[in-house]
Amino acid sequence: MATAKAYLNVKIDKGVKETAAQILESMGIDHTTAISMFYRQIIKERRLPFQPEAALTLDEQLIEAIRKKNIPEVRLESDESGNLYVDKEKHPEIYDWLING
Repeated sequence: MATAKAYLNVKIDKGVKETAAQILESMGIDHTTAISMFYRQIIKERRLPFQPEAALTLDEQLIEAIRKKNIPEVRLESDESGNLYVDKEKHPEIYDWLING
Protein backbone atom coordinates (compact mmCIF):
# COMPACT_ATOMS: atom_id res chain seq x y z
CA MET A 1 0.00 0.00 0.00
CA ALA A 2 1.49 3.34 -1.07
CA THR A 3 1.78 6.21 1.35
CA ALA A 4 0.14 9.49 0.31
CA LYS A 5 2.70 12.21 -0.41
CA ALA A 6 2.43 15.96 0.20
CA TYR A 7 4.44 18.78 -1.32
CA LEU A 8 6.30 21.36 0.76
CA ASN A 9 7.34 24.71 -0.73
CA VAL A 10 10.02 26.55 1.24
CA LYS A 11 11.88 29.77 0.47
CA ILE A 12 15.41 29.77 1.83
CA ASP A 13 18.54 31.84 1.30
CA LYS A 14 20.30 30.63 -1.87
CA GLY A 15 23.69 30.39 -0.17
CA VAL A 16 22.27 28.31 2.68
CA LYS A 17 20.63 25.93 0.20
CA GLU A 18 23.80 25.54 -1.88
CA THR A 19 26.06 24.96 1.14
CA ALA A 20 23.62 22.45 2.63
CA ALA A 21 23.33 20.71 -0.74
CA GLN A 22 27.10 20.19 -0.87
CA ILE A 23 27.17 18.75 2.65
CA LEU A 24 24.14 16.55 2.03
CA GLU A 25 25.64 15.30 -1.24
CA SER A 26 28.81 14.28 0.59
CA MET A 27 26.57 12.16 2.85
CA GLY A 28 24.63 10.70 -0.06
CA ILE A 29 21.41 12.43 1.02
CA ASP A 30 19.14 14.63 -1.10
CA HIS A 31 17.07 17.57 0.16
CA THR A 32 13.83 15.58 0.28
CA THR A 33 15.39 12.86 2.42
CA ALA A 34 17.05 15.39 4.74
CA ILE A 35 13.82 17.30 5.30
CA SER A 36 11.90 14.06 5.81
CA MET A 37 14.52 12.98 8.39
CA PHE A 38 14.20 16.35 10.13
CA TYR A 39 10.39 16.08 10.31
CA ARG A 40 10.55 12.48 11.55
CA GLN A 41 12.94 13.53 14.32
CA ILE A 42 10.55 16.31 15.35
CA ILE A 43 7.76 13.72 15.56
CA LYS A 44 9.94 11.26 17.49
CA GLU A 45 11.17 13.81 20.05
CA ARG A 46 8.00 15.94 20.02
CA ARG A 47 10.23 19.02 19.85
CA LEU A 48 12.87 20.53 17.59
CA PRO A 49 15.90 18.23 17.44
CA PHE A 50 18.14 21.11 18.49
CA GLN A 51 17.89 23.95 21.01
CA PRO A 52 17.44 27.38 19.38
CA GLU A 53 19.30 30.18 21.14
CA ALA A 54 18.67 33.89 21.11
CA ALA A 55 21.33 35.95 19.39
CA LEU A 56 23.75 37.71 21.72
CA THR A 57 23.27 41.43 22.28
CA LEU A 58 26.12 43.72 21.25
CA ASP A 59 27.13 44.06 24.91
CA GLU A 60 27.18 40.26 25.31
CA GLN A 61 29.23 39.92 22.12
CA LEU A 62 31.75 42.44 23.42
CA ILE A 63 32.03 40.65 26.77
CA GLU A 64 32.48 37.28 25.04
CA ALA A 65 35.12 38.71 22.69
CA ILE A 66 37.01 40.22 25.64
CA ARG A 67 36.96 36.86 27.45
CA LYS A 68 38.28 35.07 24.35
CA LYS A 69 41.10 37.61 23.97
CA ASN A 70 41.95 37.33 27.70
CA ILE A 71 41.49 41.06 28.08
CA PRO A 72 40.59 41.94 31.66
CA GLU A 73 36.90 42.58 32.20
CA VAL A 74 36.15 46.17 33.14
CA ARG A 75 32.98 48.03 33.95
CA LEU A 76 32.09 50.04 30.88
CA GLU A 77 30.96 53.61 31.28
CA SER A 78 28.05 55.25 29.52
CA ASP A 79 27.27 58.78 28.48
CA GLU A 80 24.07 60.66 29.33
CA SER A 81 22.28 58.97 26.42
CA GLY A 82 23.16 55.50 27.70
CA ASN A 83 25.75 54.81 24.98
CA LEU A 84 28.67 52.71 26.20
CA TYR A 85 32.21 53.92 25.70
CA VAL A 86 35.75 52.94 26.69
CA ASP A 87 38.03 55.63 28.09
CA LYS A 88 41.23 55.55 26.00
CA GLU A 89 43.34 56.77 28.93
CA LYS A 90 41.99 54.29 31.51
CA HIS A 91 41.88 51.22 29.24
CA PRO A 92 44.20 51.73 26.24
CA GLU A 93 44.39 47.99 25.45
CA ILE A 94 40.61 47.65 25.24
CA TYR A 95 40.27 50.89 23.30
CA ASP A 96 42.93 49.70 20.84
CA TRP A 97 41.23 46.31 20.48
CA LEU A 98 37.84 47.95 19.82
CA ILE A 99 39.33 50.19 17.15
CA ASN A 100 41.74 47.71 15.51
CA GLY A 101 40.23 44.33 16.38
